[in-house]
Amino acid sequence: MEYVLEVTSLEKQYENFSVKNISFKVPKGYIMGFIGPNGAGKTTTIKTILGMLNISSGNIKLFGKDSQGMNGQFNDKIGIVMDTPYFAEDWNASDIETAVSPFYQHWNSETYASLLEKFSIDRKKKLRDLSRGMKVKLMVSVALSHHATFLVLDEPTSGLDPVAREELCDLLSEFVTDENNSVLFSTHITSDLEKIADYITFILNGEIVYTGLKDDLMENYSLAKGSLYEINEEQRKLLIGAREYSTGFEAMVKTSDIRKLPNELLTEPITLDEIIVFMNKEGKTDE
Repeated sequence: MEYVLEVTSLEKQYENFSVKNISFKVPKGYIMGFIGPNGAGKTTTIKTILGMLNISSGNIKLFGKDSQGMNGQFNDKIGIVMDTPYFAEDWNASDIETAVSPFYQHWNSETYASLLEKFSIDRKKKLRDLSRGMKVKLMVSVALSHHATFLVLDEPTSGLDPVAREELCDLLSEFVTDENNSVLFSTHITSDLEKIADYITFILNGEIVYTGLKDDLMENYSLAKGSLYEINEEQRKLLIGAREYSTGFEAMVKTSDIRKLPNELLTEPITLDEIIVFMNKEGKTDE
């Protein structure tokens, strides 16, 4: 299998926070969701991958090459969509093209114009006057107008309405129909990833707790509900991030451990959102 991104033992240290021993790979031709609670280290990791932050240690490979010291060699191949636009607020779509196109060898004005039309973006409208959804679509238009084969998105769907999110997800799914294209999609709206992601990397407290196939992660865990009176002390140890109520509890359990629990308990499939919540709760409990 070919990988568009390989991160190995990455560390970035701050005074009060660090990402530690970050290792994961994004396979060519697939969408990888990058998940974790706010403050877990997603944006720090993405910024080190993009060369926006210097790493403390570790290695990053893009397109099979060591990315450190490459001085913008991958500009054309990588399309970036951040949570907020990185353009001047008084620019319009034409101003943006004038400003950014010289930085890309393969900028295509026809593609840009076609995407603006597809997304109904008025060329003359200033960035400050666009809705949140239109700003994201404008950034996506820029990212796709220089023949990028790897899209890196950091929380672009935050604040978008369901229709705009659906449109973006459809666009990403269409993008990877070309097996040369890949996506790293960081978002806390995990329902989007349940629809389109092939792989998931889960970061918690600055460390990777899972990286692999999305379906494997969701099949590895289940949601359990019932009365605490129905389980003994040994069985309680199988509960992950348990929430206790006056009438009972709900917790995450490994699917392989369900057989060790009483038949009276209710078990059901779990969502990515619930996995994050219960893992985060368990992590805080262990501190």
